[in-house]
Amino acid sequence: MNELIRIETITEFHRLNGIPLPDHPLISVVNYADLHKVEGHFHYLKSFYSIALKKDVIGKYRYGQQSYDFDEGLMTFFAPQQVLQVQYTKDDVHRSPSGYILLLHPDFLWNTNLTEKMKRYEFFGYEVNEALFLSEKEEKIILEIFRQIQQEYSGNMDDFSKNIIISQIELLLNYSERFYKRQFLTRDQNNHEVLTRFESVLDRYFKSDTLMEKGLPTVQYLSGELHISADYLSSTLKHLTGQNARQHIQHKVIEQAKEKLSNTPLSVSEIAYQLGFEYSQSFSKLFKQKTKQTPLEFRKRFDLN
Repeated sequence: MNELIRIETITEFHRLNGIPLPDHPLISVVNYADLHKVEGHFHYLKSFYSIALKKDVIGKYRYGQQSYDFDEGLMTFFAPQQVLQVQYTKDDVHRSPSGYILLLHPDFLWNTNLTEKMKRYEFFGYEVNEALFLSEKEEKIILEIFRQIQQEYSGNMDDFSKNIIISQIELLLNYSERFYKRQFLTRDQNNHEVLTRFESVLDRYFKSDTLMEKGLPTVQYLSGELHISADYLSSTLKHLTGQNARQHIQHKVIEQAKEKLSNTPLSVSEIAYQLGFEYSQSFSKLFKQKTKQTPLEFRKRFDLN
């Protein structure tokens, strides 16, 4: 089965997996071992967030052209409208993984501080191969928060329940952010390899005709060349250098522009065109924003005109 399976509601997710209907229509903590598994290859698109802590994960999870197997505990984060591909083999169907999945509909966040803050958590844009691996201590912290959330919505909800649950969700996300920071620190060698490969891809792009033909490279293009997600690339670069991927591209533009302004007689418009800008005004605006002077003011220092 390769067709896209759309799951609009949490209740629909429960029904699809053959588990009792949720206690609350907009939030649910599901035991991963209870999920219904069928041999085959499936594409899921859900209209709600899912945050999962899984151990002994079964099946192959695919993004793009790569598939990944996980046997250790890990956390994954999916925002609404992200497509997940899962493949279960005959043996997978009879295995029993453990863990929990928090299902959270966006409507539950209305009129709370998390409505906008959810966009700040970049790990919702990470791919499966960029999952968060937890230590035993970290795992206990996350599981306890899941338990607190489940306990709160399963009881008799009162005027305080929603705020308490929102606080627990925010705590969960903040801990996840902290644990990702730890993961970046403990994987510095791999991260430096990403930086080296990123700089190599960026250099090749700026030396090719593609720059003038298609304009400046996008973060999505560069991350695709590296086979990682755009958000994970930016997070890695920011951890190592203090600048995200977009800022690195802009730095490369300014570096190239300074070289051309100081060593060639090309006009500002010609330089802008060579650097992938459709309009020279856009180039001049970026140059002044980054250097506090216009291209011509910079050039005057070298007496080329």
